[in-house]
Amino acid sequence: MKKILLSLMLSLGLMATAQASEIEMDRAMMQQMVQQSIQKWQIEDGVSVQDAVDSMQLRANLLNFMMVSDLPLSEQVQAMGHEANYMRILAFCDALIANEMVQYDIIFSGFLPCRIAVVEDEHGQGWITTMNMDMMLYAVDLTPELEVLATRVRDIIYEIVDAGVTGDF
Repeated sequence: MKKILLSLMLSLGLMATAQASEIEMDRAMMQQMVQQSIQKWQIEDGVSVQDAVDSMQLRANLLNFMMVSDLPLSEQVQAMGHEANYMRILAFCDALIANEMVQYDIIFSGFLPCRIAVVEDEHGQGWITTMNMDMMLYAVDLTPELEVLATRVRDIIYEIVDAGVTGDF
């Protein structure tokens, strides 16, 4: 009986080790997925974070892509009495395309509106981050018509980001 109990305990221990290993592998895989789901670009030398924001707002306007939200998070943190590097989230959207995407698959509502963050790191270097639009584009099987619309959104968001990175008005 002792041998059976010992064998059972040993088996359970090995199973726990295997489960812990699987959890760690799942965690590493999830961390990699998160890293791949976000893209980041360094703002070019001589372009301030404010220049980047102004350039992106202007480019979005030129492309008829509405800025639906502006969240100056670092200002909020500072208003609460804390120091903060520049951190601002801009959100852009084409409501008609968004509606079509959500009607097709409600999962797309979690991606709306398209967010672009402008942040400064601890060295004062400006960065722009946004979702990896290709992951969003290919995560779901789209109809050919919706694929065209989703590709258009991706291209516009990347064009807006590029204007911010270069400070191009």
